Amino acid sequence: MITIHEIFYIICGYLSGSVLYSYLLPKYLKHMDVTQVSNDGNPGAANVFMHAGIPMGILVLFLELLKGFIPIHMALRTLDPARLPFGLVLAAPVLGHAYPFLNRKRGGKAIAVSFGVLLGLFPICEPVFALIFFYLLFSLCIIIRPHFYRSIVTFLLFFGMVLLRVPMEGIVLGCGLIAAIVIRKHFVRYHGEKMEVRVPIHLRDENT
Repeated sequence: MITIHEIFYIICGYLSGSVLYSYLLPKYLKHMDVTQVSNDGNPGAANVFMHAGIPMGILVLFLELLKGFIPIHMALRTLDPARLPFGLVLAAPVLGHAYPFLNRKRGGKAIAVSFGVLLGLFPICEPVFALIFFYLLFSLCIIIRPHFYRSIVTFLLFFGMVLLRVPMEGIVLGCGLIAAIVIRKHFVRYHGEKMEVRVPIHLRDENT
């Protein structure tokens, strides 16, 4: 049975995730709507870097990570991550970013906040290490393009790794929900792109 403390952190996490820094800061500090100037219309940190500049991108990325990190790190001090309801706590900031409270249609793909949430689990590091590993693997060693397919494969394998390596049911459920939310948001913005997989030239040369 879910407790009042778990409900409290679910609500706090969702509201924290609903603050779209990647949309609000460029709009009010740069007078720019990243959803209008970007190709995919996504209010995410990557588009802020691309269209609003590196300093703004760094600031937004930090805040997007922080809005996931803080509610989870605070919750971990009082809640048991092995309990299934902790999975809802873990997924709440990601859900808030993907479907924000004030405008559910404006939400982003929730990648940065997912990293923030997993960092908030420290000292439980396996989930965030898994996500980092697969993103680096498919960005540097086995390059999957476009970003749509790279994210889908990354989050599926990330969840599979957590399922195998983390014994706490609450964290496993939360990571499964995070993967489902992120994948769902990517499909919303899918435009029929074809998948491309390649190995960098220097890696091919080393194996020949």
